Amino acid sequence: MKVGELGEDQIVATLIEGLASSQQVLVGPGDDCAVIEAPEGLILLKTDAVVEGIHFLSEENPKRVGWKAVARVLSDFAAMGGVPKELLVTLAISKSSSVAWVKELYEGMAGCLKKHGGVIVGGETTSIPDGSPAMISIAGKGQVQREHLVTRSGGVVGDGIYVTGHLGGSLAGHHLDFNPRIEQAAWLVENVKPSAMMDLSDGLAKDLPRLAKMSGCGFQLQLDALPCREGCSLENALGDGEDYELLFTSESHSELIKGWQRVFPGVRLTKIGELVLEEGQSIPGGWDHFRAEDSSLE
Repeated sequence: MKVGELGEDQIVATLIEGLASSQQVLVGPGDDCAVIEAPEGLILLKTDAVVEGIHFLSEENPKRVGWKAVARVLSDFAAMGGVPKELLVTLAISKSSSVAWVKELYEGMAGCLKKHGGVIVGGETTSIPDGSPAMISIAGKGQVQREHLVTRSGGVVGDGIYVTGHLGGSLAGHHLDFNPRIEQAAWLVENVKPSAMMDLSDGLAKDLPRLAKMSGCGFQLQLDALPCREGCSLENALGDGEDYELLFTSESHSELIKGWQRVFPGVRLTKIGELVLEEGQSIPGGWDHFRAEDSSLE
């Protein structure tokens, strides 16, 4: 059997089966970040990679590629209520790569960190055969206050389902220029404390079922409520992926959206459904790295 016959979720489940853990691991594989108990508090650990031809095109501005590589990890910290700290960069490029390209790549990384927090403290460089796709992998450490930690598994039946921003159309540029919702997540955990939360990377059609399943719930989605990005269809909003918005669940608060609008008038917040007892809807679409029918650019 080949990995493409299983799909991403089943591959991950197969890989982590039987892995050892320790008392310091509060949250292991399966969430946006691992959570580790440490003397200084709760530490978030995350690694993510962008690959040429999958996450960016070869002719793309390297500053945008660098921004995206770092912002993806910061988005995962935000999804658990945390903030970025130290990051390591692994860069795999061919010997024929332009020095200017690499310098601009790092300028993009530095720009993202200057705006949203965190520092690069080291990493690794390795050569790959000419003609092979470049890869940039970011391993990061974040931090979260214990009372602010949010996982994917805390949702309960009756919770409303909310999403920030707009969905769909990531290939128009959003997937390279997005701002991780660190500030918005900090406000949420201070003022609302979502019951469950994650960032949308593989599309609502993939990620919402994951959150509901980890919370032991089903979901009922109000399709006509989805905040589609301008020019995008409902199908785009469900399945394009790489939105990097926050998807969270919470008790229905009459003042939640009003309070949000006062603090973040330029960022939409929409209630799109509710967690239910039954398995609920099945929604096709979303990105899967190992499904042959998915496109070559996430």
